[in-house]
Amino acid sequence: MQGTDVVRSGRDRVGAPSSDGRASAGQRQGRNPGVQGGAGTAAHSDSGSQAGASGRPVSQQSGHSGHQRFEQGTNQGGARGGPHTGAPINKTSGHAGHGRGAHGAGQGGHHGSAAEGGYFARPGSNAGNRAAASNGRMDTFESDDSGPPPLYAALDLGTNNCRLLIAQPTRPGQFRVVDGFSRIVRLGEGLAASGRLSEDAMNRSVEALKICAAKLGHRNIRRARLIATEAARAAENGVIFMERVSAETGLELEIIDRETEARLAVSGCASLVGREARSVVLFDIGGGSSEIAVLHIGDNRSSRLANHITHWTSLPVGVVTLSERHGGRDVTPESFEGMIREVSGMLDRFDCPEIEAVRAADDFHLIGTSGTVTTLAGVHLDLPRYDRRRVDGLWLSDDEVSAMQARLLSWDFAARAANPCIGPDRADLVLAGCAILEAIRRRWPSTRMRVADRGLREGLLTDMMADDGVWRRGRGRRLSRPGPQTGSEEGRSS
Repeated sequence: MQGTDVVRSGRDRVGAPSSDGRASAGQRQGRNPGVQGGAGTAAHSDSGSQAGASGRPVSQQSGHSGHQRFEQGTNQGGARGGPHTGAPINKTSGHAGHGRGAHGAGQGGHHGSAAEGGYFARPGSNAGNRAAASNGRMDTFESDDSGPPPLYAALDLGTNNCRLLIAQPTRPGQFRVVDGFSRIVRLGEGLAASGRLSEDAMNRSVEALKICAAKLGHRNIRRARLIATEAARAAENGVIFMERVSAETGLELEIIDRETEARLAVSGCASLVGREARSVVLFDIGGGSSEIAVLHIGDNRSSRLANHITHWTSLPVGVVTLSERHGGRDVTPESFEGMIREVSGMLDRFDCPEIEAVRAADDFHLIGTSGTVTTLAGVHLDLPRYDRRRVDGLWLSDDEVSAMQARLLSWDFAARAANPCIGPDRADLVLAGCAILEAIRRRWPSTRMRVADRGLREGLLTDMMADDGVWRRGRGRRLSRPGPQTGSEEGRSS
């Protein structure tokens, strides 16, 4: 779908799926925005917990780095204690990683909107909507309780896609999507061979980001976070590209580290973890990297599922990089097995104990959030057009996953491109994703897998809303505004 936009608007809500695995009427999706916190210089290892190479500024806090709060009459910075710490943004303090070169607070946004450190105010709104940095703290605001529910925004610039969600909180743990945008930009095209973002890829991405900036500029956003992932993290010119994005769009993107990416994927999929589950392996197959988190839940389930992560890794391989190395257009059983072996070798270096023996099939399952697994689900359901409401939360048995992978492998490129749940822009990527999925399934055999058409953006939106306490201030009845649900192709993340 390169050059084709998927725009979401209306009254879609994110919530828990129904027990039969189909998405409930209250489900909708979201994925990522923010501004860059600290500087990371550690080199990446296959086992995962390090930041990007080449000394690029990368946020080091888990889950909330770069966050700022906007509240009336306070000067509350983004810093908090504990593992979900957010570094306060200060354009003038000289803190490492917080200045212009590290993509900290920025200047005016698109269409006349204020854009301070990734936050946006509607043109013509009061002066309090402009954030002012002082000693590492930000002047902030909060909507009056008598006004409409606050808006939150999440943008994710990945290796393959540029995605935006704008949402309002509704019932506890849920939100309604007000607007969205998705475009395949293939920012990481050719990155594996050259180590750099190409001019064409950067141009495509900037054009998509200009549309996102316009959407953000037309709304009064209380809080937003804009992130970039593996392509910007790995590229030699990733930081230079972020500076170009800032200059041409007014958007300040945060290059997040791999641990943050893994934690956000877990946060975004929390409602899909079965209440009976004792252990879960959640994976997000991206365009340039694949994040895997092992969770042990036990008897005391935290309200923040990311607190149950015991081990995680980020594999430096995704559907774009793997297909470029092995060929994604004409895939044979032999080349497919070669892709699996490459990924399995990376997983072999992941130092993670075996999952404890489970008492029953319900005690352990996989959760997959990526274009690969949502495509498999769409093909499995024989959908005439991708429908997120039917895919998100769907359970697939081990035999069903194997059958769908074999079916896709039997199709040539033209047959894959003709399938409405794949299309020509994903036809050369889907089997690389299946190879990564197969390597994960061989490492952690499971009788079933749950499909998630959600991920980083949902995690960002959920975390920001939880941090602001919007679900525990007696606002439940006022914010609950159910509306008609619509299907969307948006949300497939690779």
